[in-house]
Amino acid sequence: MADLSSTLLACQSPDPNIRKQAEQYLVQAEQSNLPSFFQALATELSTEGKDVSVRQLAGLHLKNLLFAKDNLTLEVNINRWKAMPADQRTPVKNLLFNHYVPVKVLHVTRCSSESIARHTAAQAAAEVASIELPFSEWPEFAPALTELVTSAESPDGVKVTALETLGFACERLGVTSGELSQDITDKMLTLIVDGLQNERPNEIRKAAAVALRNSLVFTSGNMENVNERNMIMQAVCETTRCSDSSVRAAAYECIVNIAYQYYNKLRDYMPTLFQITLETIKSDEEPVALQALEFWSTVAEEEFELLDEAADYQSRGEPIPEDRQCMRYIAGAFEFWSTVAEEEFELLDEAADYQSRGEPIPEDRQCMRYIAGALEHLIPIFTEVMAKQDEEADEDTWNLSMAAGTCMTIVAGTVEDLIVPAIMPFVQANIKSDNWRLREAATMAFSTILDGPSTETIGPYVNQSIPVLLEALKDAHPMVKDSSAWTIGRICDIHVRSIPSETFPALVTALSGILITESPRVSAQACYALHNLAAAFEGDDAAASSGTNALSPYMASLLQTLLQVADRENSDECNLRLTAFEAVVVLIQHSAPDCKPILLQLLPVMIERLSNSFSIPALTNEDREIKEGLQGLLCGVIQIILIKMTKEEVIPYGDSVMQGYLQVLQVKNATAHEEALLAVGALADILGPDFEKYMSALQPFLMVGLKNFESYQVCRVAVGVVGDICRAIEGKIQPYCDEIMSALLQSLQNPTLHRSVKPPVLSCFGDIALAIAGAYEPYLQVSLMMLFQAGQTQAPPDDEELVDYVFQLREGILEAYTGILQGLKDGGRSEVMLPYIENVLVFLEMLTTDPDMDESVMGKAIGCVGDVASTLGPRVAEGLAKPWVQQLFQMGQSTPDDSIIQTTAWARSQVQAILK
Repeated sequence: MADLSSTLLACQSPDPNIRKQAEQYLVQAEQSNLPSFFQALATELSTEGKDVSVRQLAGLHLKNLLFAKDNLTLEVNINRWKAMPADQRTPVKNLLFNHYVPVKVLHVTRCSSESIARHTAAQAAAEVASIELPFSEWPEFAPALTELVTSAESPDGVKVTALETLGFACERLGVTSGELSQDITDKMLTLIVDGLQNERPNEIRKAAAVALRNSLVFTSGNMENVNERNMIMQAVCETTRCSDSSVRAAAYECIVNIAYQYYNKLRDYMPTLFQITLETIKSDEEPVALQALEFWSTVAEEEFELLDEAADYQSRGEPIPEDRQCMRYIAGAFEFWSTVAEEEFELLDEAADYQSRGEPIPEDRQCMRYIAGALEHLIPIFTEVMAKQDEEADEDTWNLSMAAGTCMTIVAGTVEDLIVPAIMPFVQANIKSDNWRLREAATMAFSTILDGPSTETIGPYVNQSIPVLLEALKDAHPMVKDSSAWTIGRICDIHVRSIPSETFPALVTALSGILITESPRVSAQACYALHNLAAAFEGDDAAASSGTNALSPYMASLLQTLLQVADRENSDECNLRLTAFEAVVVLIQHSAPDCKPILLQLLPVMIERLSNSFSIPALTNEDREIKEGLQGLLCGVIQIILIKMTKEEVIPYGDSVMQGYLQVLQVKNATAHEEALLAVGALADILGPDFEKYMSALQPFLMVGLKNFESYQVCRVAVGVVGDICRAIEGKIQPYCDEIMSALLQSLQNPTLHRSVKPPVLSCFGDIALAIAGAYEPYLQVSLMMLFQAGQTQAPPDDEELVDYVFQLREGILEAYTGILQGLKDGGRSEVMLPYIENVLVFLEMLTTDPDMDESVMGKAIGCVGDVASTLGPRVAEGLAKPWVQQLFQMGQSTPDDSIIQTTAWARSQVQAILK
């Protein structure tokens, strides 16, 4: 290892040959003698006088031998270190943790004058500690760091590095889910609190605050002790008064984490937290103020969850557990109020859920209604800060004004009707103010409270607001125009029925009038408003009977103008092109029958646009992305037009449409592929058997989509298209099934594929079986093995996301079984299912005994039982005579879902027929 220094430097060489040779040397050194390699790297790091770059590279390489982002590699690295005998690990640790009387201390940390070397040593030592501390190894670690921080002889830089080491170690332990003994936790907290003291230099206090933030996950025992909890809270609250803003921000990060980890321990500290956060939000630097808001956002999120739980308990008639009570912490600044509001919203939602189930709300999920009680204090803060707009902000900017508006939205959702009398005096007094800031703040304040109050309460104000907002679209200040258009869009989304019918023409005309002339941001808001206005006509029964609706007189001009918007030179700004096309799609989707002539004229125009798009020059990657994005949008528009037409109207355009789709599928853009495949599926649904003529041209692209495991959304859509085609051309898909089934099986076996793809893949087996009937037999065994394996998947009850996924998986399995059974029956090959039917029945019985089975799974399980009886008859009588079958039927009969009740009656009749 004599040339290790030069090798490490060579790894940074700009010459790829030199770099590759050096990297190969390091790999060989690692593979030939890992303990010696660790020791050599630690020696490089700890040797004073060496080039600091070499020392840093050595330390980082040592750390990376233990670290990995993916869990599998991390486990391998940890096991390699643990597999080394203690007498081989000790020399490495001794170089990081050199012998020093009376305790062992970090050699590099204590002795190095190079701050870079100390920082790197901290990372390396922390990585080792994160592996060994959970196993009660390296007992010198915490005492040595404590000695360094508390010793008067230690330089400040050394103390900072010691605290950094602890912070890094806790951070890594949190990632690896390591656990610490109470003794180690006590020692860590002692040195952290010492580092937070007022008399410490700011750099030490900041390092201590970061270490505290990372260590809180391990301090539950300390937080249960009142005295220790008081000590922690006092130290961190005092740190928020530090003269250094970065230290104050770090202290608030600790408070945020405390709110997340120990919400139910905050009661005694809320008066202090309210006072300091309120002062911070109103007067401190923005990075610190945002952290103060984040604390209250966290509290709000927790209380939302508690309220949701409370409703659940109440609906079940159960008491709320004491540790899940919502404490209604409404005493402070925005984020506090936002977090509390969110938490209370969630708790109220939970309460309603509990109530609907006739269960009591758990005590720890009670909503304390803090937000409602604090409105009079909150509103002046909200409105004051909302009037401090940043004129240079773009859509990606996050600032205090936006934070205040977001918080008000959450509060409105929590207190509902109570927000209206609290905020409307400010709105009415300032929406026509001479000061643009007050006009914009009043407009945004009104928009933030639209979702929360009942229509009966907010509706009269909405009614009165439309003329004012339409006039504001002509305001001299762009932010007022922007907010006014946004507010109109929100009204169209939430309270469209409160818009006076006599103002409808003026509303459409005003929105249309700013599409071309205004900035991309304001025009995008107008597109958003038109989108929501059109969406309000969904399910319009009157249009079906009368043949028209209120949009019909404007349809042609709106579509023409929106397409002109999409063609604007600056339409790539503020997502203007996307929002314009989205508005076009929704207008077409909800157009009345009398607009069909317009759509018939529009279809060839859109087909031509798609055809012309392939000749648009793309000189840069950005040009190419814009071009391919446009092609995807055009596919979506064509798709929605075709859906509004009959098969006879579509057939003349089928070839040109399909040609365009196939050309889009040749580009390398996942979003464009997704849109094109969706459009292909819709075309197949319309054309039915006539779609078969496109299969030979489509098949290669369909296979690419099915095997696009990296862009899983494309893969999932491709699976759906297979189902669409199966239903459209039925048995004519058989020549393509070998390739399709192979791709589907590969997707199920691919461990990297996003799990959301797997339920539709399983369901697709049923689609294929239904289409090709008895010809499915060659695929039967392998597909059933996959279904049996998937049926064994379980989810821990406390992981809601995984529980939902298992439900989806089970639905896919049941849809597959149903399709396979019906397909084999139609093909006269039902007997080939007999060797496998016991496993199917075992799966159905398992579902029946699951107390958490949702109704969708239940309905499909009952249908599957009926299909088993109908397909296999008396041959499965013994299996269907078991008690679980009648239990499942009883469950189906008692559900409020009429469709499940009907399915249950049918399935019961099929079972009874074979049991006679």
